[in-house]
Amino acid sequence: MNRPIQRRRRGFTFIEIMMVVVIIGILLALVGPRLAGRTRQAKISAAKAQIENFATALAAYEMDMGAFPETSDGLKALVTKPGSDDSDSWNGPYLRKSEVPKDPWNRDYNYRFPGENNSDFDLWSDGPDRQAGNDDDVTNWSKSKE
Repeated sequence: MNRPIQRRRRGFTFIEIMMVVVIIGILLALVGPRLAGRTRQAKISAAKAQIENFATALAAYEMDMGAFPETSDGLKALVTKPGSDDSDSWNGPYLRKSEVPKDPWNRDYNYRFPGENNSDFDLWSDGPDRQAGNDDDVTNWSKSKE
């Protein structure tokens, strides 16, 4: 009785491994550039969400104090009672953190009261290029007004 010789496959061949590497390279070449632009957009979205959170906290501050913080007090008035105010109306802190968060580019948000672009206050981040007054600024006003 002759038995056929059975070959046992012990692993992948070099050609098979190279084909997998080439396929992964092609996928990265196609998908990589699309994902790379998402980081910038995610940071812009985070800045918009943070500005909305500040606006909510500022509204609560205004309800308690009768006015928004002065520009000189800035957003710090949301976490510590302004030194210029002797009233007991401050019911803060109005933010969960003990300090005002920075924007996604690790810079301070800008605050102005009274606002030049809004009837109440202006709040903005200088955006990805960290330069004020550019098209990439993230603001709490519609840029079509500018």
